[in-house]
Amino acid sequence: MMPIERERFTLETTIKGERIERIYQKELRPVPFEEWEVLSDEEKQLAKPCAFNQRTYEAAPGIVCEQDVAVKMRDGITLYCDVFRPQDSDAKVPAILAWSNYGKRPNDFRTGEDVGYTPGVPFGAVSPSAKFEAADPLYWCPNGYAVVNVDPRGIGYSEGLHDQFCEEEARDGYDVVEWAAQQPWCNGRVTMAGSSALAITQWHIAAQQPPHLACIAPWEGMSDMYRESLYEGGIPCARFTSFATVGACGLKGIDDQAAMALRYPLMNAYWENKIPDFGKVTVPAYVAAGWNHFHLRGSINGYRKISSEKKWLRVHREFEWPDFYTRQNMEELKAFFDRYCKDVHNGWELTPKVRIDVMDAYDEDYVTRRPEREFPLARTEYRKLYLNAGAMSLEEENPAAPASVSYDGNEGNAEFDYRFEEDTELTGYMKLHAFVEADGHDDMDLFVTVKKIHENGSEIPVTVFDGTAPHPGTWGKMRVSHRELDEVLSSDFQPVQAHRRELKLSVGEIVPIDVEINPTSRLWRKGEILRVQVAGRYLRDEHWIEPLMWETDNRGSHIIHTGGEYESYLQVPVIGPRYDRSKPFVVDEGRHPGHPIF
Repeated sequence: MMPIERERFTLETTIKGERIERIYQKELRPVPFEEWEVLSDEEKQLAKPCAFNQRTYEAAPGIVCEQDVAVKMRDGITLYCDVFRPQDSDAKVPAILAWSNYGKRPNDFRTGEDVGYTPGVPFGAVSPSAKFEAADPLYWCPNGYAVVNVDPRGIGYSEGLHDQFCEEEARDGYDVVEWAAQQPWCNGRVTMAGSSALAITQWHIAAQQPPHLACIAPWEGMSDMYRESLYEGGIPCARFTSFATVGACGLKGIDDQAAMALRYPLMNAYWENKIPDFGKVTVPAYVAAGWNHFHLRGSINGYRKISSEKKWLRVHREFEWPDFYTRQNMEELKAFFDRYCKDVHNGWELTPKVRIDVMDAYDEDYVTRRPEREFPLARTEYRKLYLNAGAMSLEEENPAAPASVSYDGNEGNAEFDYRFEEDTELTGYMKLHAFVEADGHDDMDLFVTVKKIHENGSEIPVTVFDGTAPHPGTWGKMRVSHRELDEVLSSDFQPVQAHRRELKLSVGEIVPIDVEINPTSRLWRKGEILRVQVAGRYLRDEHWIEPLMWETDNRGSHIIHTGGEYESYLQVPVIGPRYDRSKPFVVDEGRHPGHPIF
């Protein structure tokens, strides 16, 4: 049976003074399960079992759930949420808000091991009451919290159209935070938790500064939908966004970001509206990021840009879902929430501001949760490893003789190697500065991967999901016609593309480019090889778990020029010892306690 194309429609809006034609797609129609069961196969393609049932019931011993509670927004639109809370009617507790378009009761009509299914998490570890990627009520309610699972505007039976990851949605979040704080069961403090979409929305809602938002915990959330999802490096990648929203159900329509990416392929007010105003985020924040996941850039950018004086960052090797539901991490998150939602003096402030896993090989980390004071690390030494197309190597000096290497833009690649003579840690941002040329086309898409290679030539990946999903290493991308940088957003270690215009290549034109490579932390041991791979396509092991595909524009050959006037190089962040043991120790007077007892 052929899939049925869903209806799209357009509304004219004004965003930040710019006229925008907003494209929406009809969602799956929410229907009661008994109605869904009698639908034809064709009708089921356009519907989803989703009940509207206002009731109060015992979700588990000692936990009550108020289901489909109505919440009025400032413009009169009604949203619906489920409220899980401790059954003790006299207890006033903080509320944990879970906000995404995935549906507030995804397990209502699932059976067997599909109930609570979360990739990489054992069956039964997440309860049927949990919303996908969100706080589990059956853990948090016994620990003295309410969990509010929201269907945002346009999702489920909540009224209106769903505009995702933007200021309009954030205003609704403000209203729900303030509503929750006023409920008789709430102590007046609200927080947010969750990964992926549930983290992205936290940045936006916190930037609205609702007075009763006590803190946030965005674990694995993008900071810029254009640069990190729809057009990473300027290369279109609409399929994942379509995949992530295809299951959304609602009564009217959902912001069709994939269609908008085709309509507006350059940065404009629509995409800027999906970048949170990080400077307005001032509440305490506990941010988590994974070195091997596409949410990495956004999580670290968000941490660096928010104005919060009380903020913490933890960066790990594992994937988002196992990390979020691991007992140690849930207990740590509870300590953070207890401190800022309950005024529990539990020593949270002694938590290092930054903690990182330094990866080595497979699921073996060189060190885990190493304390640091900032990111990027202040002791970073940036070094340039120059590309040599003559020897296909990386060298510490720019080769005197110019050389070039050519590969097929659709099927080939070029690889440059550097062998370490001593154990070396690279932690932070890399960039590839290179001179490139397209032979046979006016554009070229570049996929850059920095790998670790054993001295015998075999690739050494890192792994997630209990060692079953190998990842080759940190990455970057660029469509060369989008090479122009944003001078305000860029720094020497992090070039950021502007995406304001296309600069097509002419025949024989050689241009310099700066490719932003995502931050990483990894140890290369003596004799191991750093390999930078440049290709015209996305190259991953078949067992890697991100369903990502890019719409590339490559024809003919790609040429990389090196040496002489073409100083092409990979800039790497080398981390030395925190202390120089050959010199006398000097106290940091600015950090000394300075208490009279001393």
